[in-house]
Amino acid sequence: MASLRLLFSSFLLVHAILLLSNTVNCNEDEDKLLQGLNSYRTARNLPILKEHDNADCIADEVAQQLEDQPCTRPIGPSTAVPGTGPQFANYPDALKKCKIHANTTRDGVILPACVPKLVSTLVLANYTETQYARYLNDSKYTGIGIGSEDDWIVVVLTTNTPTGSFASAAACLVFKVGLDHYYLFLLLGLFLLLTN
Repeated sequence: MASLRLLFSSFLLVHAILLLSNTVNCNEDEDKLLQGLNSYRTARNLPILKEHDNADCIADEVAQQLEDQPCTRPIGPSTAVPGTGPQFANYPDALKKCKIHANTTRDGVILPACVPKLVSTLVLANYTETQYARYLNDSKYTGIGIGSEDDWIVVVLTTNTPTGSFASAAACLVFKVGLDHYYLFLLLGLFLLLTN
């Protein structure tokens, strides 16, 4: 009985560590760009852009789509909803994968840029000294997601409005999964108490 209790205690400990640990996906190019863009906005007395998980997901997906495109292909700003600007081939699939409702992306923008070797000063200039600057100078944009693949970097700007929030039903799923974990802990804890 003691070995069974030790096994369940070990299981609980490992599960708790995995549940409570936060995995961090660091990307130096993306971090530098975020810092640079927020410095740019601060210098213009605009609020900083806050990192947005759903926008990050879309930015990653679009960057993956662009990865094999040659750098010479001009791509301008795109509204987030296909059909209202330059389209990304698998944008509906990206929305589905990121669990984002299309009607919550209408006011957002996708800003792809291609910079060989993603030289940080050139990447920042690509956003602050081109047509993209008008989006960065607009205070309606409050959130940001950044994704990069090879020479491509993609910025997704969100708003705090329902049509630009990049909202999803994922929060309900996370809450449900989270509750399932707590119920599991509760049941295992009760089992350990009852076996004493």
